[in-house]
Amino acid sequence: EDEQIVAEIMGRRFFPDIITHKTWEGFHFAGHEIRITEATDCYGAVVWPSALVLCYYLETNSKQCNLVDKNVIEIGAGTGLVSIVASLLGAFVTATDLPELLGNLQHNVLHNTKQKCKHQPCVKELSWGIDLEKNFPRSSCHFDYIMAADVVYHHPFLDELLLTFDHLCKDDTVILWAMKFRLEKENKFVDRFQMLFDLEMISNFPSLNIALYKAMRKGRMEA
Repeated sequence: EDEQIVAEIMGRRFFPDIITHKTWEGFHFAGHEIRITEATDCYGAVVWPSALVLCYYLETNSKQCNLVDKNVIEIGAGTGLVSIVASLLGAFVTATDLPELLGNLQHNVLHNTKQKCKHQPCVKELSWGIDLEKNFPRSSCHFDYIMAADVVYHHPFLDELLLTFDHLCKDDTVILWAMKFRLEKENKFVDRFQMLFDLEMISNFPSLNIALYKAMRKGRMEA
């Protein structure tokens, strides 16, 4: 079953027939052909398999996870694929990442959503743990969903990442988080995450070493 679904997920990707001066990959999600411009000089500018896993879930579970008119923020949006798919499924999306990635992120989001979405998504800078209250004040920012794909890897900002999840998450916010398991240090982040949030694995793909989680604040999952 794992291999069959993984084949379906990876089958959503296609490549240009003709090599062009810009590197891009194509994807079929939410009834649209999505073209993602990539860069090979940094982690945040390529599409990782975790993003495809999350996009596939959003598309194939639209009844359990109805995004129409929902307020969604993606942290570590990278190339913007997850944000684009959420937008095409009817959400109002804020795609966030580091300042140096915003140009390519904005290009991809605009190119793939203009005149195709109910709500035009926005792109905003978010450096984990920095100026959170200033840029995303608790009193006025309410997100129905926080989405994250492959934000936990070998980087020195895991504390700041957890702080960011904590700041953005209200009592009724749902976190959808796709994670590729790599090293023990990163895996320990899951234990720390569970000190603040109830965590449920909703999909697992051993052949990719990727798990998809749903999380809410402690005590809210049952409620």
